[in-house]
This record gives sequence, C-alpha cells and structure tokens, in this order.
Amino acid sequence: MTRILIIQGHPDASERHFGHALTEAYAEGARAAVHASRELAVAQLDFPILRSAQDWEHGEVPAGLKAAQADIAWCEHLVLAFPLWLGDMPALTKGFLEQVARPGFAFQREANNPFGRKGLTGRSARVIVTMGMPALLYRWYYRAHSVKNLERNILHFVGISPVHETLVGMAGNVVPPAAARWLARMRRLGMQAA
Repeated sequence: MTRILIIQGHPDASERHFGHALTEAYAEGARAAVHASRELAVAQLDFPILRSAQDWEHGEVPAGLKAAQADIAWCEHLVLAFPLWLGDMPALTKGFLEQVARPGFAFQREANNPFGRKGLTGRSARVIVTMGMPALLYRWYYRAHSVKNLERNILHFVGISPVHETLVGMAGNVVPPAAARWLARMRRLGMQAA
C-alpha cells in the first residue's frame, strides 16, 4: 500500500475539465488497489500570492495551506495535474507550489551547501499536463520546457524522485475513444501508484 496525494492544479473551479476526469480516474485506480489516497484541489484553496523573497523565506505558511503541507509530508507518491497555459502551469498552481515549498519544509538551508538539504526525499511523483496542442509538438518542438523546469528546479530540488510525466494533447477536443483510453491508462497508473 502506497500513500498517494493527488493535487488537481486546474484553477477553474466553476466547471469540470478533462484534467479533472484524469485525476478522478487515477484516484479510482488507487482506491481499487487499496492504496491510501488523498485529493486536493488548488482552485478550492484560499491563499495569497507571495510578493517578496523575505515573505517566502521568513513568512508564515497561510492557514489555508498548512493541511496541504501536512498532506505532502504524509504522501509517498505525489500526483500533480494541471493544464498548460501560455506554455507553463497556471499562475495559481505556481503560487501554490511557491507557498508550500518553503525553506524549513521542502528543504533545509545549510551553511556549507548552497543547495541545502532536500526535505521531501523518499517520494516519487507523476506530473499530468493537459494542453490544447498535440503533445508531440510540445515535447519535441518546445522540448517540454516548463515540465522539465518543474521536474528539475522544483521537484528534484526538494528531493522528489523519480518523476514521471503524462502529457495529454488536444485535451479540449478529445474524442470519446481517445478519452476512454486516457482514463483507462490513468486507472492503471493509479493502481500501480506510478
């Protein structure tokens, strides 16, 4: 049994998107395999955007995100899903990561080590990104730059490894047979905690 935290990073809480169906299918697979899972929707959280390095380093974690930090500390496998907006994750999702991945939690500063000590080692992750363009175009022409940045500069920096990715292209126009294949794949990944 693996402890899984599924973070839905879509900032629009007013309607259901294909990314929501993907994380729901992942959660169904995890429950079917009797993994312990928790789900978190960034769009339903109340927190301010950080505006200074001083606040990030020394400010208090907003009350609305303390439970999210506890869930991240609890999990062994993290699933982060979000839509690609302007070539990157939505600002709300990035703001969430900035708030929860603070010094003292996600990493510890050390005087002789410019990178500090990773605070979230022992966890793996899956990043699920939906986008309007074909995933191959994003992966090969744009070199999946924002996903690589997330993996290297945030997840690996705090000790989360390995990180696997699932890129879902043409998500706004996915046809039913393709949608069924994606949902089945997400259920299998949830069962495997992968």
